[in-house]
Amino acid sequence: MKLVNGQQMQEIDKEAMGKYGVPGLLLMDTAAKQVADVMMRDLELAVGDKAVVFCGGGNNGGDGFGAARWLQNYGVETRVFLVGVGEEKISGDAAVELAMYKKDGGKVALLQCEEDYLAAELAVERATVVVDAVLGTGFKGELRTEARRVCRMLNELAATVVSVDIPSGVNATDGAADEDAVQADLTVTMALPKTGLLLYPGRKLAGVTCVVQIGMPAKLLDEYPSHTYRTTAEIVQKLMPVREANAHKGDAGRVVVCAGSPGYVGAAALCSNAAVKAGAGLVSLLTPLSSREVLAVKLTEVMVHGLLERMPGVLGGAAANDVVKRAADADVLAIGPGLGVSDSTMQTVRDILAQVAVPAVIDADALTAFKDHTEELAKIQVPKVLTPHPGEMARLTGLTVEEIDRDRIEVVRKYAQEWQAVVVLKGAPTVIGCPDGSVYVNSTGTNALATGGSGDVLTGVIAGLAAQGISVQEAAICGVYLHGLAGGTEVGLAAGEIATKLQEARALTREQALQPVCKEAWVMI
Repeated sequence: MKLVNGQQMQEIDKEAMGKYGVPGLLLMDTAAKQVADVMMRDLELAVGDKAVVFCGGGNNGGDGFGAARWLQNYGVETRVFLVGVGEEKISGDAAVELAMYKKDGGKVALLQCEEDYLAAELAVERATVVVDAVLGTGFKGELRTEARRVCRMLNELAATVVSVDIPSGVNATDGAADEDAVQADLTVTMALPKTGLLLYPGRKLAGVTCVVQIGMPAKLLDEYPSHTYRTTAEIVQKLMPVREANAHKGDAGRVVVCAGSPGYVGAAALCSNAAVKAGAGLVSLLTPLSSREVLAVKLTEVMVHGLLERMPGVLGGAAANDVVKRAADADVLAIGPGLGVSDSTMQTVRDILAQVAVPAVIDADALTAFKDHTEELAKIQVPKVLTPHPGEMARLTGLTVEEIDRDRIEVVRKYAQEWQAVVVLKGAPTVIGCPDGSVYVNSTGTNALATGGSGDVLTGVIAGLAAQGISVQEAAICGVYLHGLAGGTEVGLAAGEIATKLQEARALTREQALQPVCKEAWVMI
């Protein structure tokens, strides 16, 4: 599913009206009807229920006027309050919607003095539902006084709050929000999902989000070059590797994992086992010799080999040669989980990746090896996936964790192109940047994944999929999606258990991908 930011949505609106000749009023009134229809359906509104609608002076307010009129036509008693602007200042299509609402008997009041706000407070206390149509996708920065007061009022309500397109006070591009931004229970957004609805804190403030079609030309939406996508079951199912009916283990992909050191054998075991569970036919683990015995006992489906050490847990040049040689007989190398961060091991990691001839999934300690050496990442000739969490990304880029989380999409886009790598920035949500500039925002995963070792499992899943004949980019997209789905929603699932749920996740993905999707239907995100 294609994603757009606030500016891109405005460009699409203009092109729909200019190039395609779709009247703006038609788009606005269709949007308004869709908002009302979703409310009637999902909130089970009935004749005699009460709705209070807060409207600003722009197009978002116009959607609100129209939604109030449609609700009124459905038998819901409505009342509109204007925020920060008088009727005489409202223009264009929004003014037409306001006029139609008033001619249909709608009640409109301007919030000016304390008595007006008191009347609004009394109205919302009696309301079944309250609609936020104050500010739309053009919002940036901080709320103005009138809008702030209304947002605070809405956030103190017991009634259900529905936001039109995006909660007032949320940036449609990066999800940044004013401290008093509306906390919606339901957000009805138009035509395409906005990136700010998928990035925190906007994602939390949006509540349940529903995408509705408003008559935008399908050709325009299909061809608009956003290069940012939300990963869906349909996308993943198309990318997943397909195993031939007569395949044997050698055909199913060979993975070499270089991981583990004394005290960190769990990371190596989790990663290796996940590669098996992802479907790889043969998995070999290369680990420092001092870790080999314990890992050989832990892993019954994985071949475990010891690497020569300079001292326990510390790798040197001989180990690099061994890894490169063994990886040459595999389809993919996964490197890093629990490997250790001694200077010698870090140099060994860089030497391995400078020489390896198969695609590589680079995680954890192997990422740390490139701190202050990021210029070497772009020189790695094989296709590669980097899987940093925000802290590791901060070490690689020099940005702060806050800066990274504030602009996840553009950060991964920039560095995926600069490093010519697939960059999987883990977190909420996980975002995948690709060397061609495209970005995928993952749609699965919850806080249940916030447990030690879940990242090691993800590395193994991506490697296991990549070994089965799909590209590392496709493996990253599929792996992140399946990993999130396998993690479930309930806190308490141990990292090793995520891998055991991968088969169920694949089956559920296949089932969901086969469900027909009508472009005119409501789509929940």
